[in-house]
Amino acid sequence: MMKKILLLLVMLLIMGYLVVAITAFNVKPNELVCKDIELLIKDSVNAGFVTKKEVTTILKKKNMNPVGQCMESIDSDSLEKILSKHHLIDEVECYKTPSGKLCIEVTQRVPILRIMSRNGENYYIDNKGNIMPSEAKCIAHLAVVTGNADKKYVIDKLYPFALFMQKNKFWNAQIEQINIVSGQEVELVPRVGDHIIFLGKIDNYENKLSKLKEFYRKGLNKVGWNKYSRISVEFENQIICTKKEN
Repeated sequence: MMKKILLLLVMLLIMGYLVVAITAFNVKPNELVCKDIELLIKDSVNAGFVTKKEVTTILKKKNMNPVGQCMESIDSDSLEKILSKHHLIDEVECYKTPSGKLCIEVTQRVPILRIMSRNGENYYIDNKGNIMPSEAKCIAHLAVVTGNADKKYVIDKLYPFALFMQKNKFWNAQIEQINIVSGQEVELVPRVGDHIIFLGKIDNYENKLSKLKEFYRKGLNKVGWNKYSRISVEFENQIICTKKEN
């Protein structure tokens, strides 16, 4: 008896599902109304910079909020063009779902340097070498560039250096400030250790920092990270240290 009841219940569930499915599939596209916006951030590591609220606000200001509109009348290409102008969006793709949602897939721009130069310029450089406005306040622990940092020097010289740091876990975590002094020579301010790293010209920075890292491992780990006030790796074949004054 129990088996028959269970079988009957299963059949009723299947019939109910089929009725709902047939009803849903029989709804004509021009009868579907957009119920909601679903925002998908592709680069999950940096998720959170672009929010659903921001996206909705942008579309409302342009009188293109899709919620409540017929799905057939929503122009996905126009929505993509509008949203791609957002200073934190690199790529955007909009598409409609059969359930009545507008999905917006976003790839965000990732700032890798904060520029606060002596001439008053204040902006970010993203991971593609593009300038982002200062209002894109989104990343903590970015290295800050100070001093005589004009845009040409930043893009030509510091951008490749920033990419190197981004890919190198040790230096990305260690460097908090890049100061450009006279002659376009570079000083680095580390997060750990009470010293200044003098890089000199930024050329050959990979070899210079590789030797410095080895010096950290063999030298500073023994004598202490606060023994020196200045460590120069300007010349690739030697490291010059200046002791702190007592």
